[in-house]
Amino acid sequence: MDDDQNRQQEDWLNSRRNRLPSFTEVLSRRTRPPVDLFMFYIFLQREGAEDILDFWLDVQQHENLCRAYFKDVRKSGRTIKEDWPQYWEYARRRGSIYGTVVGLQPNAVKRSTTSTSEMINDQEKNAMGHPADEKRGGQRSTTPGYEKEYIPSPPTAVNSPDLDPPRSTTPFSLSGRTSALFNLKRASRAPTVIPRSAAISRMDLIASAERIFFRYLSPVGTVNSPENHEIYLPPALRIHTFPLSSTQEPKSQSDLNMMAHIPDMFHAQKEYCFRAMEQDAFPRFLRSKAFGNLTPVSALVRLVIGLIVLWIGLAAGFSLIFLDVQPKSKRFFLFIPFAFAILFLISHQYELDPILVFLGQSESTPFRTLTIRESYVRKLLLGRAIWVATLVSICVVALTLLFWAVPGHRL
Repeated sequence: MDDDQNRQQEDWLNSRRNRLPSFTEVLSRRTRPPVDLFMFYIFLQREGAEDILDFWLDVQQHENLCRAYFKDVRKSGRTIKEDWPQYWEYARRRGSIYGTVVGLQPNAVKRSTTSTSEMINDQEKNAMGHPADEKRGGQRSTTPGYEKEYIPSPPTAVNSPDLDPPRSTTPFSLSGRTSALFNLKRASRAPTVIPRSAAISRMDLIASAERIFFRYLSPVGTVNSPENHEIYLPPALRIHTFPLSSTQEPKSQSDLNMMAHIPDMFHAQKEYCFRAMEQDAFPRFLRSKAFGNLTPVSALVRLVIGLIVLWIGLAAGFSLIFLDVQPKSKRFFLFIPFAFAILFLISHQYELDPILVFLGQSESTPFRTLTIRESYVRKLLLGRAIWVATLVSICVVALTLLFWAVPGHRL
């Protein structure tokens, strides 16, 4: 078994040497800078769109918490049917992503139980924290069951034809509401955290779902809290109300039936967010980090500096010509301003600084760099850096020779 696992790991590493990482691999922390989860989070934060990744990660933790609860119940010797009959009946009739965990037979589930949360490899279960935690000094979430209980399946294809399209399975009322507020610049929030000082209870699951709802799904303005930042969801997936409360245990039969939807409550929304990021933000992230190593601000600064230095070089060159300064070989010193100017201008155009690439560095935030550790990305950037350096050299040599060849004429 160990030999098979080692062989599979080696095959996976070999395949990674000649391709860019997939979105699933980035989310599961199986990639290295500059195409890792932390860099993707910074990329979204720069666009003011990190809410959608925050939501996906928090729902991931919520689902891990539910898995931990179900596993604790089964370890205690009880079945889910005995412990939570309302959820068992719901999962039997409607299907659930926790089918194998709660003991349902695969052929008894009416809808697909494959989800993006099951694509996270078990080798990364202890590393999959919230990327904002790294920014705060490497602290990880302490959500119960997240690091200890979650043993996901190997990665599978998201767009597999065997998968049913995501759909909401909650009974809560849905309605069209306002669009996403992705234009709010702010510091990242901490993920959903429930301190585990005792066994996980169903009230903990309600509290986790309640926090997620009021953070991301409740319309802005309905909750007087700075943590309320509604994300965009299509009308069919919008949850209008959250009728349960984490401070009051459900008593009525209707509340108990509603509570049965808590484990799967956000799964369809999470799948939608996964596909939205995979199809929109992630390709732009790869283009930004696998084919360039500068941030937009840094590239803009290089453009401004390059234009200023080019103006200085041209002014000096024309002065040497029209003052007929001798000896003529002094004009060769024009290569200094021309080299800096052309380097900065072409670096802006390609969003790539060849000097940083040769040093193995890529910018994470403006003028702050980290080491390029992803081998295939390093190879791509090195090839582009060689091309940019060659282009800069040709332009500098051409400009310098042009100003050297022009005969002097004193005005």
